[in-house]
Amino acid sequence: MLLGIGISLAVFVVLAVALVGFEGFRASRQHRYPVINQELARQLFRLRREWLETEFMKAAAASGKPRGLRWVDCEFDDDVQFALDEEFGLLRAFVSVTIRFAAIEGEGMEEVEAVDNLRAATGVFEYNGIRWVANPRAIFNLSPNQAILHFRHRSVSID
Repeated sequence: MLLGIGISLAVFVVLAVALVGFEGFRASRQHRYPVINQELARQLFRLRREWLETEFMKAAAASGKPRGLRWVDCEFDDDVQFALDEEFGLLRAFVSVTIRFAAIEGEGMEEVEAVDNLRAATGVFEYNGIRWVANPRAIFNLSPNQAILHFRHRSVSID
């Protein structure tokens, strides 16, 4: 009888350890970043902003989007809106940008008059708890506030 209880207890312990291990593995696969000190993150953004803007321009230009256009210039507005992505624990900075493109020769956009028009967009930067990185995606035709509202299912404005 004692042997049966001992075996049952051992099986229970093994199953409990396996379940805890699986939950830990599953949680690690969700890529949730640590809790962020928002004030420190804002200070770091201000300190690294010029570098981040350069990285944004390089990354966006290398993306090949929009097709047939080359990124010529990207002018950043001074105002920044911050929002917290509650799903992944990322802090995001949204900045208004004005982008100028040029047609890439042979890509079929040379005759399009609108190529020379300045384009309004929002640049996005992400803080993962360690450092800020430039997201190479521009959100066209939305201001920072509109972009935050558009992604409200994931982000909460903190300004």
